[in-house]
Amino acid sequence: MNSRFGEIDLIMKDEQTFVFVEVKYRASSSFGHAAEMVTYQKSQKLIKTAMVWLKKQSLPIEQTPFRFDVIAIHKNGEDINWIKNAITQG
Repeated sequence: MNSRFGEIDLIMKDEQTFVFVEVKYRASSSFGHAAEMVTYQKSQKLIKTAMVWLKKQSLPIEQTPFRFDVIAIHKNGEDINWIKNAITQG
């Protein structure tokens, strides 16, 4: 999903909770862990983009359960780390 704020890689549902997922891949950890690539600025863009998506779906933000996860992939898929609630609003 794209908006003027950014993009969300995956939008899924875990029971009644919408899950906005950022996927990061790194072939090497020389420049840091893939999850570390989700900076504060990137997380703010993800939150804004998710709010746009919820509004387009006519879902009330205050009553709609949602979370932000990060999937960090390393070394050609040999190491996959799914981090639930990786980004918090605030």
